[in-house]
Amino acid sequence: MTGIVEGRIVIVTGAARGIGRGYALEFARQGAKVVVNDLGAEVDGTGSSTGPAGEVVEQIRAAGGEAIANGADVADFEETKRLVESTVEHFGDLHVLVNNAGILRDRMLFNMTEQEWDAVIRVHLKGTFSPLRHAAAYWRTKAKAGEEIDARVINTTSSSGIYGNPGQGNYGAAKAGIAGLTVIAAREMERYGIAVNAIAPAALTRMTDGLGRQVRAPEGEFDISNPENIAPLAVWLASAAAKGITGRVFNVRGGAISVAEGWIAGPGVDKGERWNPAELDEVVPALVAKARENALTNGKLPADQ
Repeated sequence: MTGIVEGRIVIVTGAARGIGRGYALEFARQGAKVVVNDLGAEVDGTGSSTGPAGEVVEQIRAAGGEAIANGADVADFEETKRLVESTVEHFGDLHVLVNNAGILRDRMLFNMTEQEWDAVIRVHLKGTFSPLRHAAAYWRTKAKAGEEIDARVINTTSSSGIYGNPGQGNYGAAKAGIAGLTVIAAREMERYGIAVNAIAPAALTRMTDGLGRQVRAPEGEFDISNPENIAPLAVWLASAAAKGITGRVFNVRGGAISVAEGWIAGPGVDKGERWNPAELDEVVPALVAKARENALTNGKLPADQ
């Protein structure tokens, strides 16, 4: 198998189903050696199974590619350390980390339990940090030893996090954290030859099936909700052509790709000394009136709808 990531060694977390499965298969089609990481849990994070990851590995191997399955818990610091180590032991190196694993425990904030909050934050946010931390340490050690590094990290954020979506306070907070972590990690790691970007995907998967946002296209038509539509950008970001692109968040749905523009300092005023709270009666409303409205869940400004 040949392609734009020929010979690259890639870890994809949450790779047994949905978007992650699409990532794993496309990386393999484009010549990468793939570690298919998945705990095999249900959408809410309960249970586990080695079967789904093994099926993806079998599909890759049947097509002539190289892949192994891994069942590490992405939010377990020691297990993700072993995930990186075992990848290097088996394939000889690591070039790309795709953080994709996630769960859902949707609930309005006034009904959300502590456990529902903790579980989602753990899997998404810590589950991005833990593999990233160990992969980054591996690459940094090589860079400090004089090796030239061209490594990539591709995180998974969401419109729920960067634009906001009611009923997903835990998920959205974690995904907003991942977007912030992406920008920070990119700035920290660029000197070592590590590029870090994120994708906010929109597709119909087990996790989004009950949200009513995506509808399957009629047979024979291009299905913008197919989770495999997300993979081409992820694979391209891991390729040589993407060198120098780092710290960016991309929206992807169907054949549409856009760059999400982060928080910026908008209209402001500086008194040059401490404000009296009463003085702000006119100041703050005037600033808000000048500022752009927050984007809607689809990333567009209300005035552009």
